[in-house]
Amino acid sequence: MSAESSEDVVEAVRAAKDGLLVLGGGSNLVIADEGYEGTVVRVANLGSKIDSLGDGRVALTVEAGEDWDAVVRQTVEAGLGGLECLSGIPGSVGATPVQNVGAYGVEIAQLLISVDLLDRASGEVRTLAADELALGYRTSMLKNTDRAVVLRVRFELADGGQSAPIRYTELARVLGVRQGRQVPASDARAAVLELRRGKGMVLDPDDHDTWSVGSFFTNPVVTDVELPEVLSRIESVVGADTPVPSYPAGVGTAKLSAAWLIERAGFAKGYPGPDAPVTLSGKHTLALSNRGGATTEDVLALAREVRDGVVAKFGVTLVPEPVLVGCAL
Repeated sequence: MSAESSEDVVEAVRAAKDGLLVLGGGSNLVIADEGYEGTVVRVANLGSKIDSLGDGRVALTVEAGEDWDAVVRQTVEAGLGGLECLSGIPGSVGATPVQNVGAYGVEIAQLLISVDLLDRASGEVRTLAADELALGYRTSMLKNTDRAVVLRVRFELADGGQSAPIRYTELARVLGVRQGRQVPASDARAAVLELRRGKGMVLDPDDHDTWSVGSFFTNPVVTDVELPEVLSRIESVVGADTPVPSYPAGVGTAKLSAAWLIERAGFAKGYPGPDAPVTLSGKHTLALSNRGGATTEDVLALAREVRDGVVAKFGVTLVPEPVLVGCAL
C-alpha cells in the first residue's frame, strides 16, 4: 500500500501483522526473484518547511516520502547551501539517514539535525538526534532492520547561496577551485550532475549502464593499524611502484577504493561482455548494470564473482551497499 501522510505511514506499519517491507524510492534495494511475502508499505508522505536558526543557518524539515534530488534542487534554488554535492542521488528523503548517504566529500551525518521515526517496539513516534543514530560510512542503526520507520528528517543548511566547502579532488578540478573553497551552490550542483552522468549514475532509460542500484559495493574501511599490512599485501600483487589509493575515513581508519581493487583484480568496465544479462557498467566498475532482462540471481552471480575475485587477488572482502531482501551474497 502507498501511505500518503505520516499518519498513514504510522497506521499502516502498526497494522502490519506479518513481515514488513518499508519502501521509499526502491533505488538501493535488491529483492529476490521470488518476491516478498509480507506487507509492503510505500512511504509517500510529502511536504517541507524552513525555519531560521539565526546567524545565516536554517533548519530544513522534509517529509520522508519526498524525492531526494527534487529536494536538493529546491534548496539550491532557494539559495541554501549544504546538500548540493548530494545532487543526482535517486531515492526518497527518508532513506538518506538510514544509509548515511554521501558523495563528493559530503555525507548526511554532516548536515543532519534529527529524525522523527516510528519505534515499532513501543509503537510511539520519537525524535532522535543525529548523534543517537550511530551514523557511519554508508550505515546507521536504522539500516537492515524494520524496528523503526523514518517519518521526516531535519537538516541544518546555510543561507546565502554558497556551497559547502569543496573537499573532493575530482569535483574541485571540475569547478576549477582549490579544495576547501566554496562556490555558488548552483555551480556545485551542476558539476556534480555532470560527473554523475559521466559515470552512468543518473538514470537514463535509453542507457543500460544506468540501469543499476548505483555503487554495488562500499569502499573497504580498515583501521590505521591494519592499513600497512593491507597495502603491503596489495602492493605484492600490483608492484610496489603502483600507488594504492587510500583516504582518511574518520578517526583511526582509512578507506580503500573498491573500484580500483575491482579493476586490478581483472574486472574491467563492461565485464563480462555485451551478451551477458548483467555486466559491470561501461562507465563505472562499481555499478552492476541490467542489460534489459536480468534476474536478481543474475545480478548476485556477477556480484559474487567480483567479490570472490577481489578476495582471491588481494585478500580484501567487498561488502554490498544495497539492501538485500530475501537474498544474499
